[in-house]
This record gives sequence, structure tokens and C-alpha cells, in this order.
Amino acid sequence: MKKVIVIGGGPAGMLAAYRAAQLGAQVILLEKNEKLGKKLFITGKGRCNVCNAADREGFFQNVVSNPKFLYSAYSRWDNRAIMELLEKAGCPLKVERGDRVFPTSDHAYDVTDAMKRLLSKVGVQVKLHTQVKEILMGDGAFRGVLLENGTQLMGDACIVCTGGVSYPSTGSTGDGYQFAGQAGLKVSERHPALVPLETEENWPEEVMGLSLKNVGLKMVQGKKILYEGFGEMMFTHFGVTGPLVLSASSYYWKKKKEDPVKLLIDLKPALSLEQLEQRLQRDFEEHRAKQFKNALGGLFPSNLIPIMVRLSGIDPEKKIPEIGKQQRMAFAQLIKNVPLQVRGTRGFEEAIITQGGVCTKQIDPATMRAKEIAGLFFAGEVLDLDAMTGGFNLQIAWTTGYVAGENAALL
Repeated sequence: MKKVIVIGGGPAGMLAAYRAAQLGAQVILLEKNEKLGKKLFITGKGRCNVCNAADREGFFQNVVSNPKFLYSAYSRWDNRAIMELLEKAGCPLKVERGDRVFPTSDHAYDVTDAMKRLLSKVGVQVKLHTQVKEILMGDGAFRGVLLENGTQLMGDACIVCTGGVSYPSTGSTGDGYQFAGQAGLKVSERHPALVPLETEENWPEEVMGLSLKNVGLKMVQGKKILYEGFGEMMFTHFGVTGPLVLSASSYYWKKKKEDPVKLLIDLKPALSLEQLEQRLQRDFEEHRAKQFKNALGGLFPSNLIPIMVRLSGIDPEKKIPEIGKQQRMAFAQLIKNVPLQVRGTRGFEEAIITQGGVCTKQIDPATMRAKEIAGLFFAGEVLDLDAMTGGFNLQIAWTTGYVAGENAALL
């Protein structure tokens, strides 16, 4: 009987352990926290966004880093597979806006409870409060692990599912990168991703807490568009956040050189520039007797009006008839492209995921095994794989975990 050691009891680790044991391996799952799936409890605002119900093309469109690496694994274990497994294990699911999949109960613990039942059913030995210090190698192959308390556990295969370095309070402290280094594998530079953005401008602080719905957002570097999307965002004391901004942040680190990166907010994405100019003309005609600063109530939230007036460069006291066509057209351009210069991202403490990790070129995409090291596998966020919000990152964990567990038991 093969002995498989799984390090890390997150989604990738739990599913890897389950699949390996299901195929007859003797499996020990090592978790340094006091419970399994600790990070699952904060995903989807505590509701656990299990995966996304998008079709195959939709899934790959939402993978930011190294999507081709996942082609083989996703064909083996996709979103339908994890949904079916959880429902059979007693965790009913529902699909919400954006094809996001959640437990019907809206409680993340129903997902972890289902996984724990599956682990128990196939006889996985779970060891909590157990931290691995070192991976033991010999003759180019995995031999065992050394625990922090000095105990050695020997095995035929090891699956590293330790996550990244985002939300370190959940135990994601980068242990897997250290293990990869011990095995001679390269680890790419890590960055916080799906994270709020800091801006050079201070005016977002003046409208802190203001949420904008149904706006467009572009992230640009020179003439290159790094990201373009539509949705919701919010201003903060340091810059901007919200679903749209978090998505854009994943492309911030894809920029070339250190040239400035800008955000351009389209406050009226439903209108073309020409339509917006016509709208302004009508609004200005309607408010002919007013000053510029008092004629914008139908266009923006009240606390954003002083900001837009200031950015326009138009004298706020100016009467509407004194505003010429050129100024009006320039104002329309501003409404479609409100600029903010990105200073950088917030840190790993606020990041949903880590971008970067164990280089995928060193990993067999069909098995998740390190190509040059017998018996050593990697799965989940520890790998250089990341995706947009909406359940896609958890899907990467489920997919790579299942494939790693299967092949650790069979090879």
C-alpha cells in the first residue's frame, strides 16, 4: 500500500487526500492550524464561493496566470465534478449572479463538514496542530518529512498544498515555497493579487465609502490596456477597492517596466461619448440659470460633484451659459475617463490570493508531479496559478488537488 503525505488542509489538500485514499493509498493529512479549511471560512464573505458554474471556455477566460497549464487537469476534474461530489456528501449548492456557486445554507462550514465526512469515509488520518519543517529527499526522490517537533514521517509520495502568503492569519505563510526550494525547484516572484489599489491622488479619501455601481474601469500603461471591466468599485482612504478594482489588481503585476499605471473610470458606460455630450447639452440647457457647481445633481452622487468640478478645471461659480462647447466636450471626456494614478497595491494581509509561486514549467500538468523529483507533487495556490474572483481560484485548488491525489496514489 502506498503511503501518501499531504501537507496543508485547505481545499487542494483535502481533495488530494480524499482522492489518494479513495484509490487505496494510506494517507496522512498534516495541517498546522487547529482545523481544516481555515481559509475557506473567509471566502465569499464567509459563505464560501465553492466554484463557478461557467463553461470550460468561461473558466479559462478567467485564469490570469498560466491557463494552458490547467488544460489537462481541468479535463480530468472540472466544476461539475466538485459540485457533484459536495452535493453527494451532503452539501447542497446554489448558483447565483455571475455563475458563482455557494452552499445553499450560505455557511462555509457546510463545505468543510462535507469534505471532512469524505476524508473520514476513505480513512484519511488527519493530524492538526502539525507543522512540517522540512521535506526529506534522497537519490532525487521524496523520502519523508521532518516535523517541527523532530518527528520524521516517511512515505512514498508527498503533495504540497500549503497555499500562498495571502491572509497569513489563516496559516498561509509561504511554507510551500520553502519546501520547493529545498527540492531545488524555482519559485517565481510573489505579489498580492485580488487586492485593493493605492493611488497617488488623495481625493478618493474625500469620498471614502462611496460605492459606484455599473461603472467601467480600464487599467492602462501608456497606450496599452492591461485590464478592462464593468461592475462595482468603492473609494477608500488610500485609493480604491471593490470587485472591479480587485480584478484589475491581478493585471497590475503583468505590467512591463516601471512606467506609470493609470486607472480610467467611466462613470457613464451606457452612453457613448457623443450621447453623453448630447446629455450634457440638454442638462445645461435645463439649468441655464445655475452655476456650474449646482447644475450636476442629475449626473453624479452629491459628494462626488465637488471632485468632478475640481478635476474639470471649470470655475465652479461660472454660469452655465458661459461654458463653451469646447469645455463641455472636455467635461464629457473626463466623465468617461476619470483618471487615477496607481501607486501600488495593498499588502498580502488584504490580498485574497497570491500571484506567483512554484514555476509551472517544472511541474507535469497531467499529474502535478515535479518533473525531476519522484514522489513530490504540488497543488493549489502554492503553484504559479491565479484567476479572477468568482470561485475560479478555488476551482484551481480543487482541480489540481484531485489530479495530484490521484497520481500520487497511482504512480
